[in-house]
Amino acid sequence: MELAGKKILLGVSGGIAVYKSCELLRLLQKKGATVRVCMTDAATEFVAPLTFASLSKCPVYLKSGAVEARPFQHIDFPRWADLYLVVPATANVIGKFACGIADDPVSLCFMSCTCPRVIAPAMNVAMYNSPAVKRNLEILRGFEDTVVLESPAGELACGEVGRGRLMEPAEIVAYLETRDNEGECLPLATVSAGCTKVGEPAEPSATPSSGGHPRNAPEPPAVPVAADVAPTQDATLPGHGKKVVLTAGRTEEAIDPVRYISNRSSGKTAVALASVFYANGFEVEVVAGPMEAAFPGGVKVTRVQSAREMHDAVMSRLESADAVVHCAAVADYRPAHAADEKIKDSRSQLVLELVPNPNILRDCTAARASRTADAAGDARRQVIVGFALETDHFEEHAAEKLEKSGADALLLNAPVASDSGFGRDSVRFALVEKGKPVPPLAMGEKVDLAETILNFCLERLNA
Repeated sequence: MELAGKKILLGVSGGIAVYKSCELLRLLQKKGATVRVCMTDAATEFVAPLTFASLSKCPVYLKSGAVEARPFQHIDFPRWADLYLVVPATANVIGKFACGIADDPVSLCFMSCTCPRVIAPAMNVAMYNSPAVKRNLEILRGFEDTVVLESPAGELACGEVGRGRLMEPAEIVAYLETRDNEGECLPLATVSAGCTKVGEPAEPSATPSSGGHPRNAPEPPAVPVAADVAPTQDATLPGHGKKVVLTAGRTEEAIDPVRYISNRSSGKTAVALASVFYANGFEVEVVAGPMEAAFPGGVKVTRVQSAREMHDAVMSRLESADAVVHCAAVADYRPAHAADEKIKDSRSQLVLELVPNPNILRDCTAARASRTADAAGDARRQVIVGFALETDHFEEHAAEKLEKSGADALLLNAPVASDSGFGRDSVRFALVEKGKPVPPLAMGEKVDLAETILNFCLERLNA
């Protein structure tokens, strides 16, 4: 099958192998396919929907819906597609497919899908070898226009060894390219892992090994991308050979060992920025304070907690960056003295003495100016973008902050409208550039915001 020009719906169900679906999406795009994504709620616990929305440049179909949600997505999404891929397919969603249950986006799309379907199972070896899963997979192999890919043996996330691994994304793409235009499988000589065609029995499964249960990671896993398919290796992408440093999340300033001063930033905007810059070939390095959203793979993340830690981390990376985007919500002040022990609750009035934190954005622009002066104007071109969160007098405050900061541009955002701002996927924003009037605020997705900043940086770097 020629993947260029094909419309592919990617169904993602919840398992540790979800991170490989991000790599699969990228590979399909590199082949010229257009990809849309639907996810189960469980899948969103492993990789944030914003990651898939950023990479696919299309809203993700979720059970909870979205601003753009339409009432017939479960029909429209599969009707749009030339091919429906379910990667990874967990034991739970496989059981739904086999029994005709449709109560989430992935199973609803499977039920209403009329195009060819390819299912890639992924689960623990004991589950893969269970009678129920074997029966359900055999049922699916008998469905018309449905292919079940085999799960190769190997080491699993829980440390056990056996079948149940997800077929590697590159192998899935190679398999798809062996299908003819009618969807039939051609010989799989070039595919290292096997597949099962309609009506063919699966290979005997390996015996499950002993071992413990899967472990839950303390935070969502990053999405590793093979070096030979990473966007940074693609010389045709506009960001190839360039590096961006992003700040992300919020900072926490200790009052005592259990209390701190902070804010409500979720980190979603930074994830959108990291995803968009990475997808366009940039080397992406993030200095991240505490946050809930998870970054895509291929992105290097350094974790910090306080504003001073973030300041030091950014300044040490400044000189190597072509672009610096200050997206983090940094606390302006910190307690002058943090108590070594928990402050007792006496219900008496507590007075905190606050001192200002370093202004990371201004220190970056000052360092750039000093470096340029020392190099007599021959220093490498560097773009610096700041953020200005305002709740009133938008134009006046943004213009004033841009002037004081010395940045090339500020992303003015106003998280005060309904269905926008902290923790949401949409926001009111405008890019304020030096020497230009402040444009009116417009509502858009955080992916749109990220692409606005990306395009500005590329324009300046290539000028």
